[in-house]
Amino acid sequence: MAGTSTDEIAGERRQLINVAYRLLGSLAEAEDAVQEAYARWYALPRRRQEEIVSPGAWLTTVTGRICLDVLGSARARRERYVGMWLPEPLPDRTEWDHGHGTDPADQMVLDESVTMAFLVVLESMTPAERVAFVLHDVFRYPFAEVAGVLGRSPAACKQLAASARRRVGVARAPVPAAGQADAVRHVKKAWETKDIAALVDLLDPAAVMTADGGGMVGTVLLPIEGGARIAQYMVAIADKAPGLELLERSVNGLPGLVALRAGVVVTVASFDVADGRVTRIWAVRNPEKLRPWARDG
Repeated sequence: MAGTSTDEIAGERRQLINVAYRLLGSLAEAEDAVQEAYARWYALPRRRQEEIVSPGAWLTTVTGRICLDVLGSARARRERYVGMWLPEPLPDRTEWDHGHGTDPADQMVLDESVTMAFLVVLESMTPAERVAFVLHDVFRYPFAEVAGVLGRSPAACKQLAASARRRVGVARAPVPAAGQADAVRHVKKAWETKDIAALVDLLDPAAVMTADGGGMVGTVLLPIEGGARIAQYMVAIADKAPGLELLERSVNGLPGLVALRAGVVVTVASFDVADGRVTRIWAVRNPEKLRPWARDG
């Protein structure tokens, strides 16, 4: 059957990686989930494979169920996590070309559903809400198919998606990339010159900075609240890390900053901007989450 050809099955990988990353917020875990789904497909007897009308739908259902299991166990793992847990940041493949055609970051569609602000909101949902919302609202799967993933009725899945939608509704629409780029550029300049007054002016008075070191590198364990405190902390970092190089780079599809030391990426920062001022900063420092940012050589 054409529907079960190897090429067609392999062609589903891009879509599955995109679904799994939005469900899990982790590129590494998304890869593992998709790999497991493929392993289950190839473990099926040939006759069973030929009975499946839509291999893509089957793979999506299996991937969704695997992700649901991962999300269910994630809470316990996050409780043991040192400090705050943030989603893994994604580079723009046009800026960070690894030269590997199979690089998972190359398969990601970077849109508003992968901005750090959006992924953080997804983290506030229950596993079932997240699966229902991502599959239906982001990827437009009908509730009948979502029901197959969650093992619930389509009506129940519709309610889960509605509940998740209310959480997302609280979050503001992202600022256009051009406006965010201006704010990020000004922050970069003030940070490099250690200009606390300029940073305070660029940060919202109620701004919050969250850092993720995973216990592997030094960083604050709790969010820093208040523009003035954040500015002081940023300047203190600059004082303690001479030779730190800041680059403007796309992070999860929006302008952000990447910090390098001796040519190695040590921090990837995402920003949320409102009315020209930075309201949120998410700084990922856990080296395990920065692997997609490593450059050849």
